[in-house]
Amino acid sequence: MTLKLLAALAGALLGLPALADGLPPNVLKALKAAQIPAASVAVVVQPVDAATPLVAHNAAPAMNPASVMKLLTTYAALDLLGPAYTWKTTAWIETPAVDGVLNGNLYLKGSGDPRFAIEHLAGLLRQLRVRGIQHIAGDIVLDRTVFNVPSIDPGAFDDKPMRPYNVGPDGLLINFRALRFTLQPDNGKPRLLQETPSEGLRLDNRLRSADGGCGSDWKERIDVRLTPENNGNRLEFNGSYSPLCGEKTLNLAPLPADAHSSGLLRALWKELGGSLAGQVRGGGIPLGSKLVASHESPPLADAVRDINKFSNNVMARQVFLTLGNDTAPATPERARQRVTDWLNGRGLRFAELVLDNGSGLSRSERISADSLNRLLLDAWKNPVMPEFISSMPIVGIDGTMKKRLNGSDATGRAHIKTGTLDGVKTAAGYALDAQGRRYAVTFLINHPKAQAGSAAIDALLVWVAQRRVGEKAPLLENE
Repeated sequence: MTLKLLAALAGALLGLPALADGLPPNVLKALKAAQIPAASVAVVVQPVDAATPLVAHNAAPAMNPASVMKLLTTYAALDLLGPAYTWKTTAWIETPAVDGVLNGNLYLKGSGDPRFAIEHLAGLLRQLRVRGIQHIAGDIVLDRTVFNVPSIDPGAFDDKPMRPYNVGPDGLLINFRALRFTLQPDNGKPRLLQETPSEGLRLDNRLRSADGGCGSDWKERIDVRLTPENNGNRLEFNGSYSPLCGEKTLNLAPLPADAHSSGLLRALWKELGGSLAGQVRGGGIPLGSKLVASHESPPLADAVRDINKFSNNVMARQVFLTLGNDTAPATPERARQRVTDWLNGRGLRFAELVLDNGSGLSRSERISADSLNRLLLDAWKNPVMPEFISSMPIVGIDGTMKKRLNGSDATGRAHIKTGTLDGVKTAAGYALDAQGRRYAVTFLINHPKAQAGSAAIDALLVWVAQRRVGEKAPLLENE
């Protein structure tokens, strides 16, 4: 057999695209339809059991990964902290309660728990009631000192300050700093229900019914304004809501951290039969205080699943900062250094890497497709691999990929984390071909028309799913 024929057979067996730019035809077709030039795209596809990529297009340049950056944060956390790592939120007192009265302050100390939700706070407060505390004569003091982070303007990123994804990290983050509301059609005027209690918050429903269909932009038709009042805050809802929307849930983060914590704590404490004479405020725990109650979070592996399945930005930022808490208090700079040191220790020196907050909700974060591919290949060989892969959305099944590629050859055959910002569309994870061989897949688009690039990403996943080349090439030397 001639060398020329051997080379041709080897190329066919490896499935290398016969194109100068190295992209499968259907991917190129989808990019052309979206008016996205191939130069604005980076793609790497590599079998996890092979030394060289199947596809490597524009792999070296640093690009904005959007939420795909969460893969770096969560893999680092699983490896450095361990899947069973937990956070503890604790309650402290200086003097014991007498006849149900705590003559002093109650201190709540956070540990950076990324998912300390309303039910967890209620359980912690219930422990206090069981331990004989009914009336708090002093204040409830919130200790957030586990993190040392500057305050952020929640509207700075995209001028949507009340969207929960814009909430900044908090050493004592309570219920994602979010309030849940339910909208219902009701005799020509939308009805507004407040699902999350918040003492001192008054709703002013000025919504009107809209004609026509619901539309995917129904949230954009609602304008919410917060107005401080003498005895609390007024949340005013303006705009329109179509009856055809039926019942919808609207999550908002309208209150500053202290106001949110105060409203929720006061409401829950009152529901439990407790009373508070003082204020809810920030502060530290005095020396000599005694632990009276605590809440331990679910394990890190559960948090990582929520972060990657549903692309939760504030949880990712909490976990990222926790990586910098090996010498408290945690700072973003310390977290970035620890991740960089961890990468270097694993032989993953990403010279182009720019880490901001670890969530991908950033204009400055950068990484190359080659580096992401190397990260995925490294994770495949790591003992935390099962927890890492299972945290990613399953194509056509759940998470942010639930509604994509339903009924296609790729359905259920890939775990893919997606990312979206203005001018950015990305995806990375693992995919199986038709014969069960697994590939690391990375697809980054940085272009003004990136939002139209989903079809190209989907085309690549389908292309991988339809491949039928066996895991091992036939031996050629016997032919």
